Amino acid sequence: MNFVEEITSPANASIKLARALDMKKTRRETGLFVAEGARHVQEGLDHAWHLETLIFAPSAESRDYVGDLIRRAGAAGARLLRAPDRILEQIGRRDNAQNVVGLFRQRLAPLASLTPQNADIWIALERPKDPGNLGTILRTADSVGAGGVILIEESCDPFSSEAVRASMGSVFAVPIARATFDEMNAWRQSGGAKLVGTALFGSTPHHETNYGSPCVLLMGNEQSGISRAMGQACDALVRLPMAGTADSLNLAIATAVTAYEIWRQNGFRGARS
Repeated sequence: MNFVEEITSPANASIKLARALDMKKTRRETGLFVAEGARHVQEGLDHAWHLETLIFAPSAESRDYVGDLIRRAGAAGARLLRAPDRILEQIGRRDNAQNVVGLFRQRLAPLASLTPQNADIWIALERPKDPGNLGTILRTADSVGAGGVILIEESCDPFSSEAVRASMGSVFAVPIARATFDEMNAWRQSGGAKLVGTALFGSTPHHETNYGSPCVLLMGNEQSGISRAMGQACDALVRLPMAGTADSLNLAIATAVTAYEIWRQNGFRGARS
C-alpha cells in the first residue's frame, strides 16, 4: 500500500487543489473531479475509474469498510492523505461534510464506442443547465438500465460537485457522451434506434406511444424544451398528461416518468428480483 501522507494545513497544495475543483475552470484544466463519501469512492473503484488521490479523516479510518477502502485505493496507486475533519469540511464546503473524499480523473465515452442495440433506453439531453437535474437524470438512467446519457451541444458539467452528489454514485455507472444533435441523430439511425422527443407541440400522451427498443429519449432544457427543428427529426413526440394548472414538470422528474414508461413497455427487462 502507498505511504500515507499526514496533512495538517489547509494551505497544502493537494488540499488547495481539492477545494479548487469546485470551479469548472480547474476541473477543465486538470481533468479531475471530487467524489465525496466512502460509498461513492467505492463505486468509482468498482467501475474501474482512475482514483488519483484519497483524502480521509482519522475519525473515519477506524471503520472497517473505510480501512478496506484505503488499502484498496493504495493498491490501485492512489495518493493517500490523512487530514483532520476541519480540513475535509473545507473541501465539501457544506455542513455535515464527508470524511472521505476521492479525486478521480474524468471520463467521457466517445459516442462511436456506444452501440444503440446494447440497451433498450438511451437518454439524450439538449443543453441541460442545472447540474442537480443532470445528476438526478444520471441516477434515473442507472435505475432503468439505460445504455448511457448523451449531452447535446453545450450543457452543464456532469463532473461538478452538484451533479456528482445528485447522481448518488451513478456518475460512475452510466456512460456519458457529448455530441452535436446531428452526430447523435446519425448514431441512433445507424443503430436502428427510435428517437422520441418530449414536447408540447405536435405530441401525443406518453403512455399512448409505442417506444420500441432501442429508444433514444430526447429531453429539452429547463427553459425552452427541444427546438422545433429537433422535434421534426424525431420519430415521435410525446407529452405528459397534466391535471392541474402546471403545464410542465421539472426536467429530472419528466425524464424519470418517461424513462420508466419506456422500461415498462420493455417488460422491465433487467430488473433485480
